[in-house]
Amino acid sequence: MELKAGDKAPDFKAKDQNGNNIALKDFKGKKLVIYFYPEDDTELCTKQACNFRDSRKDLEKHGITVLGVSPDTKDSHVHFTDKFKLNFPLLVDPEKKISTLYGTWGEKNMYGNIVIGMRRWTFLINEDGTIHHIIKKPKTGGDTQQILAKWGL
Repeated sequence: MELKAGDKAPDFKAKDQNGNNIALKDFKGKKLVIYFYPEDDTELCTKQACNFRDSRKDLEKHGITVLGVSPDTKDSHVHFTDKFKLNFPLLVDPEKKISTLYGTWGEKNMYGNIVIGMRRWTFLINEDGTIHHIIKKPKTGGDTQQILAKWGL
């Protein structure tokens, strides 16, 4: 069953690129953005991550925290974070547990071909843990403006 606005966000526990334990419950009372992306250090994924990096103060001003999730390893996340000076956690999900919970791992259209992989979806989660909105076609590089608009900020 596909998640939709108003649903309770699926609970998860994972490690970030620094080995820190992160769980959904850690963000109770805060607005949270969880964005799912296919692969570290690729063109669109880098553009998206750098938008979040550059807009961190704008998001924090509105009480919004960002988490990235991909199937890459801890080492890959460390390299990606260091290379682009990313300032937010990237969750390690090589077994695709979080991606499966959120429905972001599955069939997608890539250059006219149906493939299995990570769907580039962004989840906006309210302070009470419910899904406020799911952006299924993020404006890569303009993600922050799209997120703020969906929250009416």
